Formats: sequence, structure tokens, C-alpha cells
Amino acid sequence: MAGMPMRTEDGSGPAHDLRHHGDAEVRDDGSALVDLAVNVRADTPPPWLRERIAESLGALAAYPDGRAARAAVAARHGLPVERVLLTAGAAEAFVLLARALKVRQPVVVHPQFTEPEAALRDAGHTVDRVLLREADGFRLDPAAVPEDADLVVIGNPTNPTSVLHPAETIARLARPGRTLVVDEAFMDAVPGEREALAGRTDVPGLVVLRSLTKTWGLAGLRIGYVLAAPEVIAELERAQPLWPVSTPALAAAEACVAPRALAEAAHAAHRGAADRAHLVAGLEEFAPEGVSVVGPAEGPFVLVRVRGAAAVRRQLRALGYAVRRGDTFPGLGEEWVRIAVRDRGVVNRFLQAFDQALVLIRG
Repeated sequence: MAGMPMRTEDGSGPAHDLRHHGDAEVRDDGSALVDLAVNVRADTPPPWLRERIAESLGALAAYPDGRAARAAVAARHGLPVERVLLTAGAAEAFVLLARALKVRQPVVVHPQFTEPEAALRDAGHTVDRVLLREADGFRLDPAAVPEDADLVVIGNPTNPTSVLHPAETIARLARPGRTLVVDEAFMDAVPGEREALAGRTDVPGLVVLRSLTKTWGLAGLRIGYVLAAPEVIAELERAQPLWPVSTPALAAAEACVAPRALAEAAHAAHRGAADRAHLVAGLEEFAPEGVSVVGPAEGPFVLVRVRGAAAVRRQLRALGYAVRRGDTFPGLGEEWVRIAVRDRGVVNRFLQAFDQALVLIRG
């Protein structure tokens, strides 16, 4: 139906490399490139966080004790500790959900981060896809999700589209007997965290995932957490190995939910929004060249359609810039790239390189 998200009928959809992530663009020969492929905030972790992590190294002889960090995360969201599970990044949480929960009809709303579907498939599940359409601005229509789905996964704001869905629209996906998983890995990059569901206890079956790796530059440390009903947390915890989160990661978690860190993250979110607006305005100047930006963008990245995207990416690499290919995301094709938001100086130099790349491939 026109204007409605699309559902794949066989549950498989077109072939996509679900294990391709932005870091692949800068591994090996990409170390000298300006990185606009990975969504980790630049110039992180800050000195005070590095010092806090370094201080924790003196306790490495003891087994990790996550009680203080778990309590700190719970307090940050106004929840009891029984509703919090610390994980080795959000990626571990996706694996736990796929392996621990008894799921019959899982659905993943795409385009979005591909790791949830990959984890479900690795656990032996047949995954159905609901594909949101460019014509609708990649916006969610809850009616597109099949009623028999007992697990629904959606990102908010969504990677890679940068769409921020209204919290109440997502909440309409909740049903008795359904687990509703909302990946809020980038929500702390949204000023005021508007549309967040973290901390809500009135939405049945709600599971919210958060990551501390993006805003704080801790991708190499692996720290995130799950917020859910106590019985779901207990089930996921039973599926975890012993001591899944290291002592340095626990120290980082406790530090990153402290008032000082929350204030710094809030300031960074406002600054990032201004930098994103600058990037979008610059990209929109290339509209006569067939370049379009999905909007309004609300995450620390933007999704861009550009004719000949693969050639553009190659030219950008030659000019010293890495961007994230979009064709590995279900629902997108070869003409898409994702560009991380950086400060205005980096953005201005990138836009010059983008202009040059377009000239080179257009002849």
C-alpha cells in the first residue's frame, strides 16, 4: 500500500552483509583517513574518564564487582537495580536476547543496526523484516508490524537513517506476550533525550538497550546495559557468562552516569546538533547533483543518497576521508552512504572533498 512500510514475505529479504560495520572502513589501510564512518564521538574518552579507568587498574587482581555500577545506572534512570543488567556493550545484549528469550516470530524493523538480526539468525531464529520506505521518510507505522510478532526490534534514533521516532508511536507496538526491544544507543546524543523510553515501566514487554561506547569513546572497552522488567533481566543474566563486564568497564559505567558526565553529554548533544545542521546544510547544496539527505536527522550521523555512491566513496578515500557504505543495511541500496557528524572545521574540509569527488566521478 502506498505510504506504508513494506514487509518481506519470506522473512529473509535480499542478501546483506549483516556483519559489516563502520569500523571496517578504517581498519588496516584506513588508519590515515579522517573517520566519518564510525559514530563514536570525536576527542573521546575525555581526560577525566581516562583517569577514572586508569585508577581502576589497581583492582584487576580481584574479580569484577558490578554492584556499584549497576546501582548507579539504576539511579540514573530512576529504576530499581532489579531492572538493570550491565553488558559488554549493546552487542552482547542482542546476543543474550536472541539466545535467552523463547521467541517464535521475531521481527526487525529496518533499515537499522544489523547486529540484532544477525544475533537472532545465529541463534537459529527465522527473522521477518519490516522495511520502512524512503518515500515515508523512513518513519514507523506500527500497523506495518505483524500482529503475531512476539519480538520486535527497533532503533531510536535509528542507525543509519538518523530518524527519531516519537516515543508513543513506538509504545504502540507493545502487546501482551510481545517483547519490544528499543535500541537507544544514540539517545544520549539527542538534546534532552526527548522520545526516550528508558526508565518507563508502563509499557508492557519493553526492553531498552543503552550503550556508553558512542558518546564516551569506549568502543574498545565494551560497556552497555539493558533496562527491562526484573523477570526479563533475570533470564538474560542467567545466559551471561560469569563476570561479563570488566573492572575498568564497570568503573567507566559508574563515571558516565554521574551528574558531571550527564551534564557534559547534554552539552555535547547540543553542540552535535549544531554541527549536524551545518553538515546537512552543506550537503543540501549538492541537491542539483542528485544528492539528498534523509531528514530531519536527529542522531550523530546523516544518511545520504548519492548517485554512484561506491565511486564517490573511493574518491573520498583517495582524498583522505572514510564514510560508511549503506548497501549492507536491509532496505537500502548501493546509492546510500552514512556520514558521521564532526566539528565544523572537519565538516568544511569534508564538504570540499565531497565536491571534488563528485567532480571527479561526473567528469
